[in-house]
Amino acid sequence: MRKNFGNKTWLYPMPVFIVAAYDKNGKPNAMNAAWGGIYTDNRIGICLAEEHKTTQNILGSKAFTVSMATVDNVIACDYVGIVSGNKEPNKFANAGFHEIKSEFVNAPIIEELPMTLECELVSYDPQSNYMIGRIVNVSATEEVINEKGKIDPFKLQPILYDPCNHNYLSIGKKIGKAFSDGKSLK
Repeated sequence: MRKNFGNKTWLYPMPVFIVAAYDKNGKPNAMNAAWGGIYTDNRIGICLAEEHKTTQNILGSKAFTVSMATVDNVIACDYVGIVSGNKEPNKFANAGFHEIKSEFVNAPIIEELPMTLECELVSYDPQSNYMIGRIVNVSATEEVINEKGKIDPFKLQPILYDPCNHNYLSIGKKIGKAFSDGKSLK
C-alpha cells in the first residue's frame, strides 16, 4: 500500500548546489540552491528567487558558477543558504570561502569546493524564477580526480538534500554499472 502526500517538491536525490556570482563591484556572493539539475546537453537549470542577492548579481554579470556542496564543507554550505547576502555583506568570507576567478566566465570559483560548473546566463524567467545557464567549463581539483582522469564521486563526497526531512545526506556505495547491468535482461 502507498501513502499519498499530495503535491510536494520531493525528489531524490537532490544535489546541493552552491551558486556564486560577482556583484557590480567584483565582490563575490554565494547561495545554497537545491532545486536544479541538468537541463540539456550543455545547460543547467536552477530555480532562484529574484530577490536573492546572488540572483541579482547573476542578472547583472550574466555569469555564475555552480559548485557541488561537499561533506567537508556542509556547515559553510548550509550557512550560505540560511543567511541573506542582502543583509550580510560579508557572507562569502564569513562562510570561510575564498574565491578564484574563473578563466572562462566572469564569476568566482569557491576554492574550498572541489568541483565547479562555470556558466554563462542564457535566460531567467522572473515569473517561475527559473534560470538557465550554459555550461562553459567544468573544473575539479586533483584531489577528486581518479586514475582514469575523471571525477570520482567518492573522493568528491557531494552532499544531497532530503527535502522531506530537511537533512543533508552523503552518497553511499556503488551498486551497479550504468548502461551495462540491464543488458542481462536482453
